[in-house]
Amino acid sequence: MPVEFLGIAATSDGSETTPRSTAAFDRDYTLRLARAHEDYGWDRVLFAYGAGAPDPAAAAAYLAARVDRLQILLAHRPNVSYPTYAAKTFATLDRISDGRLTVHFITGGNDHEQQREGDFLTKDQRYARTREYIGIVKKAWTSKEAFDHEGEYYRFNDFLSDVFPVQAPRPGVSFGGSSDAAYAAGGAEADIFCLWGEPLARTAEQIERVKEAARAAGRADVPRIQVAFRPIIAPTEELAWEKAYRTVDTIRARKDSGELVRGGARSAQWTPENTGSQRLLEIAAAGERYDRALWTPTAAVTGGAGNSNALVGTPETVAQALLDYYDLGVDILSARGYALLDDAIDFGRHVIPIVREEVAKRDAAKAAEAAEREERAERDRHQLIAVQA
Repeated sequence: MPVEFLGIAATSDGSETTPRSTAAFDRDYTLRLARAHEDYGWDRVLFAYGAGAPDPAAAAAYLAARVDRLQILLAHRPNVSYPTYAAKTFATLDRISDGRLTVHFITGGNDHEQQREGDFLTKDQRYARTREYIGIVKKAWTSKEAFDHEGEYYRFNDFLSDVFPVQAPRPGVSFGGSSDAAYAAGGAEADIFCLWGEPLARTAEQIERVKEAARAAGRADVPRIQVAFRPIIAPTEELAWEKAYRTVDTIRARKDSGELVRGGARSAQWTPENTGSQRLLEIAAAGERYDRALWTPTAAVTGGAGNSNALVGTPETVAQALLDYYDLGVDILSARGYALLDDAIDFGRHVIPIVREEVAKRDAAKAAEAAEREERAERDRHQLIAVQA
């Protein structure tokens, strides 16, 4: 199966290790970073969402009109707009990008962050609302006749959009999470289910949970699986590990000084409520290193903040680690370094080609095995016919 690489469409140059030197939305930096991804073999970039951050839809529209190939993954929280309005926004953006849009729906795992924009629902209520929201958006994208809706969270009459996506029947829907509610919602509605990087065994368990949820929802297909990491690469293993420890030291120093903030809140307030972050901290408490290259102190020092587990090593080591996840059934690999621009270039130059070459070899071997099985089956059929004759 094909493999895709997802990077970050940051609108400024700040990260956990680097103070921001640009405006929160810097047009030149946004475009420069996106073009680096496009030039070095990445397939798509994520426009993330945060309360108080630049509007990702507007930033994505700016970018879509200026790059030719790069696909867009747009994060969206259902609490910030009505679903009919959002559906039109997404369809317009798919038009601007000529069919390169996927929408990542975020239910929200932190009450404080949600309440900053007026969302006071409970977690279970948020998941129920998200499922209703996605269903409305899908229908608005595809319905050529006006329709009414009366649900638990939304009610309207006689809606018909005048703008439809380029993609037929609709853009892709992306979803993530590690709770039972997340598996159920994503298994039912998502084309892509997103996970944070965990040890291989635990990732395999999560993939099976997603598949089970899809089957329980009556689907004949299952979502594609995306897994996210923070790669830390260097020419030698020794240099890579020196870089890794230096990275954690820098994050810790910025956090302790109060310089590093998360979602507008000082680091002292970082107490994860969502299951995914709790899982990352549990894994970090149990050990620092897993499998071929997974390293957890980057998650531990940030309080399990989002995509935070690292893959550490040479490009060859990190590529082989990513292939281990590919072999589990992961076909979208998300990676974001700490020096956003330089790391996007280095990863694209040194890691992506190795993974693509090895995936091509695996796919060729599988195709050859399938052809051989078919050939044997055909011979067996001919022999059976000859015997019966």
